Amino acid sequence: MLHPDALIDDARMREAIADKLRWAHDARFDWRLRRRSIDARGGRVRVRAQLEVWPEGLQPPPAPLPQALELRPMTGAVEVLIVGAGPAGMFCAWQLARHGIRSRILERGQAIRERRRGLAALSQRGELDPESNYCFGEGGAGTFSDGKLYTRSDKRGPVREILEAFVAYGAPVEILVDARPHIGTNKLPRVITAMREHLHAAGVEIEFGCRADGLILEGGALRGVALADGRRMLAPKVVVAPGHSAQDVLAWLARAGVALEHKPFAIGVRIEHSQRAIDRIQYGELAGHPALGAASYRLVEQVPSGAAWSFCMCPGGYIVCAAAQPERLVVNGMSPSQRRGRFANSGFVAPVGPEQLRAAGYDPSDPFAGLAYQAALETSAFRLGGGAFVAPAQTLADFVAARPSDALPDTSYHRGVVPSRLDEILGQLAAPLREALLRLDDKMPGFASDEAIAVALESRTSCPVRVLRGREDLASPSLAGLYPCGEGAGYAGGIVSAALDGVAVADAISQAGRGHQLRAQRPDAGHTSP
Repeated sequence: MLHPDALIDDARMREAIADKLRWAHDARFDWRLRRRSIDARGGRVRVRAQLEVWPEGLQPPPAPLPQALELRPMTGAVEVLIVGAGPAGMFCAWQLARHGIRSRILERGQAIRERRRGLAALSQRGELDPESNYCFGEGGAGTFSDGKLYTRSDKRGPVREILEAFVAYGAPVEILVDARPHIGTNKLPRVITAMREHLHAAGVEIEFGCRADGLILEGGALRGVALADGRRMLAPKVVVAPGHSAQDVLAWLARAGVALEHKPFAIGVRIEHSQRAIDRIQYGELAGHPALGAASYRLVEQVPSGAAWSFCMCPGGYIVCAAAQPERLVVNGMSPSQRRGRFANSGFVAPVGPEQLRAAGYDPSDPFAGLAYQAALETSAFRLGGGAFVAPAQTLADFVAARPSDALPDTSYHRGVVPSRLDEILGQLAAPLREALLRLDDKMPGFASDEAIAVALESRTSCPVRVLRGREDLASPSLAGLYPCGEGAGYAGGIVSAALDGVAVADAISQAGRGHQLRAQRPDAGHTSP
């Protein structure tokens, strides 16, 4: 454990290395940082560092700098259709290409450049494009919502391989060093574009503005995907990786007889403080230290009425409107790579499971009960804000005291906020959030002050539905050839875990060993028909 000064003071780092290795302080050597993390627990800020050390004058060990992965050009029929160009869909296509299996990605939203125009219209004028927004479009919801790459999914697959792929496509090499890697919403779009161009050059077909509207079934067998524009895409295998907000996809899967179930999720608010306040709370007298950067937090509280936790914390970031359906208000957070903004924001949410659904009058055995509850709260938030995606908000001090706010502090949310009673939206979920914030204010004085704000509604933490699949083959048990994938199918929760799931599904398709046989049997596979 090191004082943060060691990261910016070579002499101090050398002294720490010599002490650790029991060398003399005048020993001559070189060093390189391999891994770092910040530990601010107990009010004592220290840095954990993993280093490479070698005698001075010797050739240093090769630096682990990933090179762009070569994909062999593919021709011939498309064997797999992928619904969704988020991290699950993109990495599924990437891994299929590594196996020599050609795919076509169908994305309802626009490519990144065109997608920015819709985001500007939403942020500046409150005009929502329901087909291309913060949730839909190239790269999925993560493209413009932060670029966090931290995951606890190490057991799901090769996390390092995913991070190295991002670096190969232009992400900063620091994501291989930081314990909580983060690309930044200003850099991630370029990385995703580079990946898409690489896939396209290898023969992966990608269509934007192309909404899938259902499955093509013949005699109960899967034959492809029907598009909203009337076209029919044919292929023997379909990967459904739509992201957490494509609720119409879940509806047409159910109509096709695909097995679904309710999945627990979480709903709450997005809380925002000044970044200086969070730096002071977390780092004390070391707030502003150049080796530490903007402070973050990860909070979990068990309280008498349930539980509450922070979600997707964005240091130096902004609150954005992440709505994907008209007249339903959803907020999320984002951070640029340098995290130098005035504010720090985070989701702060409580669980929604069978108990909460029953209390709200929904049947948990209905796979769509969570979606209905989510929609009701989002609609309530939109109406309470007065429309145009203006958000209802409350100071944290007033929220925990259950009193209305007369005035609100400055916020990064561009559409604006209006003083509101958030418990009118949250209902039963307000109690665990209040109790947790009171406890946190005891542990972190000033956390629930009148200078901090809660903005509604943080409701897209994950998809409330799971599309069932086999544990080993990852295929739908109710429809052969269908592969549920990623966050929208209930199997991931973030960029890296979604990418890992995409890789796993591609491997499962390859392992099925049917690609070449099906291509020979179906020479028209992947072609469009009127």
